[in-house]
Amino acid sequence: MSNHPVFVRAGDVGAEKGVTPVTVIEEEGLDAALAGLSDQHRRFADVSGFCAHSGDIALLPSADGGLERVLFGAGRGGLARNPFLTGKLAQKLPDGNYRLEGALGELRLAALGFALGGYRFTRYHGDAEMDRPRLVLPDDFDLDGLQQTADSVSLTRDLINTPANDFGPAELASAARRLAEETGADFALTEGEELARDYPLIHAVGHGSDRAPCLIDMKWGDETDPKLTLVGKGVVFDTGGLDIKPPSSMLLMKKDMGGAANVLGLARMIMLAGLKVRLRVLIPAVENSISGRAFRPGDVFPSRKGLTVEIGNTDAEGRLVLADALALADEEKPELVVSMATLTGAARVAVGPDIAPFFTDDEAVVEGLQAASKVEHDPVWRLPLWKPYDAWLSSEIADVNHISSNSFAGATTAALFLSRFVTESPAYLHFDIFGWAPKARALGPKGGEAQGIRALFAYCAERYGRG
Repeated sequence: MSNHPVFVRAGDVGAEKGVTPVTVIEEEGLDAALAGLSDQHRRFADVSGFCAHSGDIALLPSADGGLERVLFGAGRGGLARNPFLTGKLAQKLPDGNYRLEGALGELRLAALGFALGGYRFTRYHGDAEMDRPRLVLPDDFDLDGLQQTADSVSLTRDLINTPANDFGPAELASAARRLAEETGADFALTEGEELARDYPLIHAVGHGSDRAPCLIDMKWGDETDPKLTLVGKGVVFDTGGLDIKPPSSMLLMKKDMGGAANVLGLARMIMLAGLKVRLRVLIPAVENSISGRAFRPGDVFPSRKGLTVEIGNTDAEGRLVLADALALADEEKPELVVSMATLTGAARVAVGPDIAPFFTDDEAVVEGLQAASKVEHDPVWRLPLWKPYDAWLSSEIADVNHISSNSFAGATTAALFLSRFVTESPAYLHFDIFGWAPKARALGPKGGEAQGIRALFAYCAERYGRG
């Protein structure tokens, strides 16, 4: 995992080390908070320009020149409105032990914000062992649960941030295998002639690359528990194929395996928490390259489901590899199938980069997921799975075209195409995520991002319970 702040229990901090209090102050409570300080500290806060605006920090010195207290501004509404402002502390505080006090809101979310905000991708830097601030938490705090969530988000971010020259289909499979070893899950890999025979769409997309495609398959949990299957798009790099992308659109295509990365982060949380599910994780891992073997616009391929698919555009490859994986998932008729993919620009136009849009026909899933999203401050938004648009996927020579004949509702038509491959399972939930933070913020730096998986984990924990 990449380096991020360390958490320690109060009872494990030696008296000689000391703990610096961080007082969280809302704008509305600034005057009262300042009134409780010494004259020297009030003057210092004033000279520092501390106004309790969101992210304001004032380091108040002790008489011997050390650090006696930190003031942290939470703005209007405080951490109850934005609990992850505490990420600013992890980014700005010097090495040392700190504890939060004052207008905290929910300590669990404030501590998680501290962890996520301090994340750094250090694989290509020499500062991997640099000192970080440490947050001291009460002895009865669920430190294990916090660490599991923080590490799982870090795993997702690390995988997305790794450039494609160091992360092909084989490396994605290795990352999944390591997770299986960590959690005791079963691991299987389908490749070569077997992949070409049984998963023709995955093979068609990946065949153009010198780095061979594969299908990753992990299973975990008691076979008698409800079945939950996660499917993640694992396109390690997308040139667009013969419908090549312009250079500006290709710059971020190392993140086109963001669905797979998010699925692995979610699976890690589920397994380490011991949820009462029979979990299966399916990841079609491919590179969409240009070569003499690359698939072409106008080609027609069979699918695992039995439907023939006409290729409308080789730059819409993600839904093709997902289709075969979803067909496999559907054969077991799991109680819930969840797919995650960096699939369409239309989803970004609809909700922007920060919100994870989803599609489903199951109203109970919608209600539970939206409730979990609010509790976890992990924003998701339902988009319409509008069935009349399914006619836009018609083909004159095959059962279905994998893209629409017009430019409308691209995220919806992609979801409708995928839903054709999940016909036996009681519920299907599809996420069309961005998987990327376009700029640094309190929650973390610019780069790969986990989206929707904290809400999904909370929903699954509520729905299935823990072992």
